[in-house]
Amino acid sequence: MEEIKVPIYLMTGFLESGKTSFLNFTLQQDYFHIDGKTLLILCEEGEEEYDEAALKKNNTVVEIIESEEEFTTERLVAMSILHQPERVIIEYNGMWLVSNFEKMQLPEGWGVEQQITCVDASTFQMYMANMKSIFMDMIKNTDMVIFNRCKEDDPLPTYRRGIKVANQRAEVIFEDEEGEMGDIFQDEMPFDMDAPVIDILPEDYGIWFVDAMDHPENYEGKTVKFKARVMKPRGMGSKFFVPGRTAMTCCADDTTFLGYVCKSAYAPKLAPGSWIEVTAKVAIEKRNEYQGEEGVVLYADHVEICEPLADEMVYFN
Repeated sequence: MEEIKVPIYLMTGFLESGKTSFLNFTLQQDYFHIDGKTLLILCEEGEEEYDEAALKKNNTVVEIIESEEEFTTERLVAMSILHQPERVIIEYNGMWLVSNFEKMQLPEGWGVEQQITCVDASTFQMYMANMKSIFMDMIKNTDMVIFNRCKEDDPLPTYRRGIKVANQRAEVIFEDEEGEMGDIFQDEMPFDMDAPVIDILPEDYGIWFVDAMDHPENYEGKTVKFKARVMKPRGMGSKFFVPGRTAMTCCADDTTFLGYVCKSAYAPKLAPGSWIEVTAKVAIEKRNEYQGEEGVVLYADHVEICEPLADEMVYFN
């Protein structure tokens, strides 16, 4: 992989999602007063404008690209030669697929260092109803999703789970008019965390999966019970399998399987695709399946074949 000499900070989000406000704020912070030239590429013109004095103070030059047809490798190479920037910020057009940008050949030495996606919480549900595929394309590889203009009655936990299913590693931040909101997810689990066996109902599987992914320490040493379908990836070993459920990320043709590695003496007898009710103790271990990072590993002492669920899909309401 080519070494990144000129880091790109990619800002994505729909029009009026807060991209410009976020970058304006960032450019005026002391920690951004760094040596070298910054190239700011604007691909969308919203109501918010940049502070020209702040741009000049921070040695930031602006280039405007008005159409996706103009957003080419040749255009970026020309900017690289002209400005010789130390870093590049791209305010990407919300209606352009980020996957198209990811396929582009970038100027030599350029590479994406961080992608941040801004979301206006007040219009999020409207965009999800009408432009879900574009939004999912936007967040599938993002590093951070910032929901701004949040209100107390917004279903923020539901928003967060939806993001986490599409991109498990994305950090999700919620902000209201006062700034970043505190922990809005306390005491919201729909199952008894203190029960000898935490019984996870089918409709709550998605909530448990995301919470265990974010806060595995809350489940370490505890026993959980749930219904799931058996997956047996190659190379895991005969005593391992993955019990899980399917979630829709974009459309009926774009789904992902949500499950954790499980070890059990029953594993060799389980047929891939079969439905089971599993009772297992939760541990936290490093696994190759988790790219060498720590994650939830289940140790099942009871596995029982059960009837398939009427609706296999996972929901996050």
